[in-house]
Amino acid sequence: MGSEKPRTTKGTTYKGKGFTIETNTQQEAGTSSSSKESLNRFSAIASIENECLDENENGAIKVPDEEKVVETQLDVLNHEQQQDDAKNNENESNEWENSEDEQVSDGETLLEDGVADQLKMKMPECIDSINLGDKHTTTETMNQLQPETTQNVNQECSKNRSGNQCAHLLSGYAQTGSPVPTIYFVPPNWLIGQNDYYKKIIICIPIAICRLVVFGLSLAVGYIVTKFALHGWKDKKNPMPRWRCRVLWVTRMCTRCILFSFGYHWIRRKGRPAKREIAPIVVSNHVSYIDPIFFFYELFPTIVASESHDSIPFVGTIIRAMQVIYVNRFSPSSRKDAVSEIKRKASCDRFPRLLLFPEGTTTNGRVLISFQLGAFIPGYPIQPVVVRYPHIHFDQSWGDISLPKLMFRMFTQFHNFMEVEYLPVVYPLESKKETVVEFAGRTSYALADALNVVQTSHSYGDLMLLTKAAEFKQEKPSSYMVEMAKVESLLNISSLEAVEFLDKFLLMNPDSRGYVRIHNFLSVLRLPRCPLTEKIFKFIDLEKRGSITFRQFLFGSAHIRKERLFWPACELAFIECDVRGSGYILKQQLCNYIRPAMSEMSDEELHELFTLFDTDNDGKISKDNFLICLRKNPLLVALFSPGLIQTDVLEAGDERLKAVV
Repeated sequence: MGSEKPRTTKGTTYKGKGFTIETNTQQEAGTSSSSKESLNRFSAIASIENECLDENENGAIKVPDEEKVVETQLDVLNHEQQQDDAKNNENESNEWENSEDEQVSDGETLLEDGVADQLKMKMPECIDSINLGDKHTTTETMNQLQPETTQNVNQECSKNRSGNQCAHLLSGYAQTGSPVPTIYFVPPNWLIGQNDYYKKIIICIPIAICRLVVFGLSLAVGYIVTKFALHGWKDKKNPMPRWRCRVLWVTRMCTRCILFSFGYHWIRRKGRPAKREIAPIVVSNHVSYIDPIFFFYELFPTIVASESHDSIPFVGTIIRAMQVIYVNRFSPSSRKDAVSEIKRKASCDRFPRLLLFPEGTTTNGRVLISFQLGAFIPGYPIQPVVVRYPHIHFDQSWGDISLPKLMFRMFTQFHNFMEVEYLPVVYPLESKKETVVEFAGRTSYALADALNVVQTSHSYGDLMLLTKAAEFKQEKPSSYMVEMAKVESLLNISSLEAVEFLDKFLLMNPDSRGYVRIHNFLSVLRLPRCPLTEKIFKFIDLEKRGSITFRQFLFGSAHIRKERLFWPACELAFIECDVRGSGYILKQQLCNYIRPAMSEMSDEELHELFTLFDTDNDGKISKDNFLICLRKNPLLVALFSPGLIQTDVLEAGDERLKAVV
């Protein structure tokens, strides 16, 4: 009985983190089961090696020692499912998702739950354990393979730069003697060491220079065309004439060239913009300065921007061509005027659609922060738009990085990815009364759901706190963010006031964890240590650990100031100190009023306290100075009205304060 000819079975492609496996093996007719077993074993080993890979400081691949053993239990699929899967996957490739790299330590399991689940779906065989070999194991394993297979594997191992890795991949074939599938090793970006990364930048510098030239020419042409289109146009309250809008098409093409120069050669779009008469307002998450450039080219909308943007060279002129609505976020009157303009322009079809970034600032795209309500107050239908920047090692978000550095990184990146998804229009509910906050909440939920991120109560105020903490070189600036949107609604404190409280807290010299002890706390408030001042500190120290955080200091101060009796107590304290009725308090009058409550206070400490209230240094405290000082230092009201920090007075509010903190 003659031997059968070998037949070739079409293989399967497996893609893991760092390599691609394409199987195209010749199987003997009598050894199909062993070949199938070896393929399953090889695929499992490859996936586990995917998790074991890590990089050291020089970019070299680190492989665990032979003592580190991976153990995972897999369910065994029945034979019928194996046959069906083989037919269905004949022309398909199974792509495995990249999982985060883990630093491997002794006794640490190398397979995450997600990878194990994938193996259960992909592998029909059960692998009890896999021993990771070394170079000695490589030699023994290679000697047991067929000569032609050994030569093929030798070539692949030389490409992969790691004999240990080949040992792990071959450990499942030594006993079966089955042919080894061809391995194409494709090192991803995370396997590139720091030195290799900088080499890439150096190589891309000529490309960056060419892109910089394209960027400069596009910006110059767009600026000149925009200046021509705006020349002589004075009636800016009405829509821009059509011929001027047609001229600005040149500027829009220039913005597309600018995007091309930044590496956005193509931009993936999903969905379509709704018609202007259906959704006159568009809202989007804000990740980078690329966002408004894209929307200028794509939609040519009217935007709402900060007044400071008007003074930016070149950019300010192009923004004015979009019939921009300027707003000062810290001025209530300016915000009110901006809402009126949004409503007026949204109601007229002759104006372009309006574009707003309700977050008010850029984020890294991993969360969705609280929305400003300007886009939702008019009550028109809104189309949410999602902007994503998929990346491997270069985060394109405009966060903790300067604009020149971010532009340089974009110029030296061969290609940058961008995705834009137009979501269904969100309509205000007419059947029932819906508040503006609820309307904004439904819209933000649609964006967060599409982005697959969580929503937080952070706002632009948290960015201000983060920046201030970074200026003082705090080790963890992010720990000073307090979710300002929630704080503003609960405690009626503005972002600017929160920054003032942070200024005072940072003068208390917090430690590396952001905690302040009582002696530093009292030093900044110009108070001695006594039973009354200790009571003030304990009122903030809710956790009773002898130190306070900025969050506790801010919430405690704001809570005192929000009390119904706070301002009446301040007024009464000034009247009682001003015994002469002259309209101001002298140093001696302040000392006479405070000494009964703080008998331990020295003359020098009283002088420092008087200086704190005497903000204009004229030797007396006016009523305005007195009230301003207590507004900035609400806890000092306890010197004049100790009852405000009594437990029985704040019993109801204290529980709420603890919940917020």
